[in-house]
Amino acid sequence: MGSQIRLLGLCLWMYLSSLSFIGAGAVYGREGEVVKGIVLVHGKTAIGRIDDDSVCATLDWWPPQKCDYGKCSWGHASLLNLDLNNKILLNAVKAFSPLKIRLGGTLQDKVMYGTEDCRQPCTPFVLNANEMFGFTQGCLPMYRWDELNSFFQKAGAKVVFGLNALAGKSMKSGSAVGPWNYTNAESLIRYTVRKKYTIHGWELGNELCGSGIGASVAADQYASDVAALRNIVENAYRGIEPKPLVIAPGGFFDSDWFKEFISKSGKSADVITHHIYNLGPGVDDHLTEKILDPSYLDGEANTFSSLKGILQSSSTSVKSWVGEAGGAYNSGHHLVSDAFVYSFWYLDQLGMSAVYDTRTYCRQSLIGGNYGLLNTSTFVPNPDYYSALLWHRLMGGRVLLTTFYGTKKIRTYAHCAKESVSKILYLYMVYVLYVKSDLILSYRKGSQY
Repeated sequence: MGSQIRLLGLCLWMYLSSLSFIGAGAVYGREGEVVKGIVLVHGKTAIGRIDDDSVCATLDWWPPQKCDYGKCSWGHASLLNLDLNNKILLNAVKAFSPLKIRLGGTLQDKVMYGTEDCRQPCTPFVLNANEMFGFTQGCLPMYRWDELNSFFQKAGAKVVFGLNALAGKSMKSGSAVGPWNYTNAESLIRYTVRKKYTIHGWELGNELCGSGIGASVAADQYASDVAALRNIVENAYRGIEPKPLVIAPGGFFDSDWFKEFISKSGKSADVITHHIYNLGPGVDDHLTEKILDPSYLDGEANTFSSLKGILQSSSTSVKSWVGEAGGAYNSGHHLVSDAFVYSFWYLDQLGMSAVYDTRTYCRQSLIGGNYGLLNTSTFVPNPDYYSALLWHRLMGGRVLLTTFYGTKKIRTYAHCAKESVSKILYLYMVYVLYVKSDLILSYRKGSQY
């Protein structure tokens, strides 16, 4: 097809049984230049694991008035106003069977719950530039909580709910101090138990770790607050198995803060979550260049590696998740984060996170902003929805060591096959970012590495 350089994202699936390694050779060219590369996959020992339902997406609280850089991209995608009767939405979630859905985001620490013991009017968020994050306190009415749970049950979703961790705290120079007032949260949890709604996990707080976004909580205080949540869950779900996971802290990785929190929280938390927006602000006009720059993408490996090291050196069995990742923050970038090119970032993140034993990866968002898996207005799937579904259906839990010898513009990840009864391997995501269109691929079988 000529020597024109094209952009090609290639997924190569190779089914090979009972091998200790696989070698895949790639010959690719740029305007007549031919370069060879070899992929080696260790086929016997897993270097990490992911959950069977590792694909996760978020639903947020942002009202339609949420705008970034003069553009308002959220529409009616909030937990408070999303059209739960939309059949495309229902079928999009059902297709995963199940899809983890994390309910939360920036405004979650300003949400109160309209339970019977709530003494305040249950009113929605109101735009106010003088308030933290630009909105007043909002409220989740119990009739809406009922509607949401009805939808999740129909769709077969596994729900993680992010609780308000700032309740009862006072603000001092950006730091939230004092113990968590869990009265309203406990009321919501007990209401949920009485209604027999199934919750996969309760997460405490959003982006309050380290220096925080809007506010921060010290690691020792956060550990105490998570211990309180653990006690609430144990008591509210007494006699009920399995109990929901206790999840924290749901913020950006800070090595010192995470070390202290993990050491002081003991067995209170089941899952450690962190957030990723490694592409920078959504207003950046160079997002596509970043996405197609292997050296830029490689930078996030430091976060995954550091967190894995902290967890391995701790005495707990806590697992790590990416609790929220949208690539570009402030709602993403139209025609980039909702376009085909974003799958180069997204699929690379799924593969990279799995290598470092990250069990679940939550995409911001299922719907809303410019980075939704579904179009905010039409609910029609964006390209990354199909990338997520492909990963969910094909990638097994055992992650294999993969080495590529050649250009840095080819990226390889390998997992054992999902729902396999023998030693079947997938060679996954051979990313060829800039290649000649007449790419040649081959594989070879080996007995030892």
